[in-house]
Amino acid sequence: MHKRRLTKPDGRALWLYASSPMGAIEEAPSPFAGPLEGRPHLRWHPLRGEWVTYAAYRQARTFLPPPEYNPLAVTRDPSHPTELPAGDWDIAVFDNRFPALAEPEGKCEVVVFTQDAGTSLGALARSRIELLFDVWADRIAELGANAGIRYVLPFENRGTEVGVTLHHPHGQIYAYPVVPPVPQRMAEAGRAHYAREGRGPLAALIAEELADGQRLVYRGTHALAFVPACARYPYEVWVAPLEAVTTFAELSGAAKADLARALKTVLMKYDALWDRPMPYLMAWYPAPTDGERHPEWQLHAELWPPYRTRDRLKYLAGTELAAGMYAVDALPEDKARELQAVGVPEC
Repeated sequence: MHKRRLTKPDGRALWLYASSPMGAIEEAPSPFAGPLEGRPHLRWHPLRGEWVTYAAYRQARTFLPPPEYNPLAVTRDPSHPTELPAGDWDIAVFDNRFPALAEPEGKCEVVVFTQDAGTSLGALARSRIELLFDVWADRIAELGANAGIRYVLPFENRGTEVGVTLHHPHGQIYAYPVVPPVPQRMAEAGRAHYAREGRGPLAALIAEELADGQRLVYRGTHALAFVPACARYPYEVWVAPLEAVTTFAELSGAAKADLARALKTVLMKYDALWDRPMPYLMAWYPAPTDGERHPEWQLHAELWPPYRTRDRLKYLAGTELAAGMYAVDALPEDKARELQAVGVPEC
């Protein structure tokens, strides 16, 4: 992997990654001349016992611009300022202009998967997805090395239905000064399970899914994808390596290739299910960067499409928002069978 760091005119950092040498790269551009003045901050919720982030200035951020002005598209037209330079790079990462977290209380980065604005993550070559895993490994290592960062979360929002503000294939990375509630609960449950059984709960769940087989969406030599028996959303899928690694940097070459194949297979199935781009939220869960060992942890992704049926969206209901109890009107086994029936090219 080849990497280059540049600085934008407004002071933000830009990292370019490629599978081969990049050659000459133009100066890092920016649609903005000066630094953003807004300051996001955290406040404590005493009843839930968790932090909440506030960044009111994000209301002014770019929202679904017309195709002729896509700040993530590479262009030499000075009337359409861009975030990205021309050059032979494959993946770009830059500081978010409108972060929900800012130093010293965290960091937010944008990850652009490709220069092609008209494609999607699932349509990219498997080798590009493998490179993306390497990029995430690099960013987790760099951000997590900061003593003030305790968790790094790579994720992708795809589709206006789940709140995306730019159609260009991209994701984000949030680096938190605390371990957020969901991975914190994962760690607590994992430690208790590991103390009882000598392995983490996801390792046990994967063994059960492999033995059962009816919810598997992809089964490879080093990775799998499945609709979990505990799915909270219809068509929810988890993707994981079979070996219990804690982060991307620990993946072997073979495991990384198979994990990329598993993810690409799921994303192709999503888009082929109803012959339209499937909106989803995808989150990857590496171990916390809190300086502690996490033998209970297993790197994995969870993908949540919002659809309940072909013409009705799944939104959170009162029991889910207020009580945290998910009410699902579709069996995981039924949705797994639908995804299994979708034929996609071998990748």
